[in-house]
Amino acid sequence: MTSPAGKLWGVGIGPGDPELVTVKAARVIGDADVVAFHSAKHGRSISRGVAAPYMRAHQIEEHLVYPVTTEITDHPGGYQGAIDEFYEQAAERLAAHLSAGRSVVLLAEGDPLFYSSYMHMHKRLVDRFEVEIVPGVTSVSAASAALRTPLVERDEVFTVIPGTLPVDELARRLRNTDAAAIMKLGRTFPTVVRALQDSGRLDEARYVERASTPDQRVLDVSAVDADDVPYFSIAIVPSPSNNPPVEAATPGEVVVVGLGPGDDRWTTDEVRGELAAATDLVGYVTYLDRVGLRPGQVRHASENKVESERAAFALDLAKRGKRVAVVSSGDPGVFAMAAAVVEVAAEPAWAGVRVRVVPGMTAANAVASRVGAPLGHDYAVISLSDRLKPWDIVAARVSAVAAADMAMAIYNPASKSRTWQVAAFAELVLVHRGPDTPVVIGRAVGSDDESVRVVRLADLAKTEIDMRCLLIIGSSQTRIVDTGSGAQVFTSRRYPASEPRA
Repeated sequence: MTSPAGKLWGVGIGPGDPELVTVKAARVIGDADVVAFHSAKHGRSISRGVAAPYMRAHQIEEHLVYPVTTEITDHPGGYQGAIDEFYEQAAERLAAHLSAGRSVVLLAEGDPLFYSSYMHMHKRLVDRFEVEIVPGVTSVSAASAALRTPLVERDEVFTVIPGTLPVDELARRLRNTDAAAIMKLGRTFPTVVRALQDSGRLDEARYVERASTPDQRVLDVSAVDADDVPYFSIAIVPSPSNNPPVEAATPGEVVVVGLGPGDDRWTTDEVRGELAAATDLVGYVTYLDRVGLRPGQVRHASENKVESERAAFALDLAKRGKRVAVVSSGDPGVFAMAAAVVEVAAEPAWAGVRVRVVPGMTAANAVASRVGAPLGHDYAVISLSDRLKPWDIVAARVSAVAAADMAMAIYNPASKSRTWQVAAFAELVLVHRGPDTPVVIGRAVGSDDESVRVVRLADLAKTEIDMRCLLIIGSSQTRIVDTGSGAQVFTSRRYPASEPRA
């Protein structure tokens, strides 16, 4: 008569302190016929040591020894091949006990379904036997307790990141979250430190080694010896509400950032990181309204026509040790704050204050993407505003670009007080372009009020245009075509060859 199959228990035993083993885990361990656990070749199993107070004498033990950990292997399938073969063989060892009707506990440090070796057995056995999971206290919780610091609160976002990711990906994820736990340190520690530096979060990070055990250590990440970092360590970056920015003792810096043209998805991770790291945010009130204020940050809003004053104010904050983000829409270097900040920073009063510019998507590219590729060849970018340069300069530049048969992106085409420039602009361009030349009018692209339409150049003067619009005027080679996505506008990268010279 065949015995009924036994039950597999995935039992989390917590981060290392035997007193953090749950009541249920202790009971299940004591009741099991078989207790299984992993270790490296040295044979010392941390999980068995934690579970030992709850085990019975004469229980069957299955010691699952990894054939490799980080060393080189001569297995024909390489490291992964050796590990996969080990998991298959280990699963069959447990399956033999289960088939014989024995209950099997597989110990898992922390939680069985959180970066645990148990999962590899689970996937190989769950379809064949009854399985139950006993959750455990994770190393993240133990590290947070060791720091005596909350991780997140309210609607803040917490991210768990493996330190084995490439440095750029680690930095991207650190910039894009409020709080983080970086697991799997050991050999990855130098990469993790560089990612923390690149994301501007090194000063916020704390290092916890062997949390909850007698060997526990808590340090600033910058104070850790990279040659002495065990696998069972973790880097914690608490959220801003629990990790307020520290004021610098030396002169700070000004970082000019571009949010993109409207949609939050168009704000780059690099910009998000700079905003998160800033002590002070400076900018036009409409743009600052797009940026969430973090605990400890100070917002300095102003009206739109005070670029130089805003730049001087930001530089003065930085001179007093602040880390200042000057916020622009689109790209800060395209009719925005970067030029004003760099110009004012050259004055003697701000000598020694560092200034950086972080790019963003500009409105011209956003509008172009909505209709295809109208800027696919050479193009010029011109502002129709005559607030900072006289109209005769604007007109001369428009005429020169039109005569050169280049597409053009037109910023600031009109405002409440400037209503005549669009008609004057169209008249200048029509001297060199046909009346059917496509004109793309993108309004508030990337916002809920977005609209994009294509009109003839001859009809532009009688079309309603305001300050939230950007215009793209095609060249003689710009075409409207039908594609699978409907009508689209493009300017070919090829240009007709000129007549050969005599």
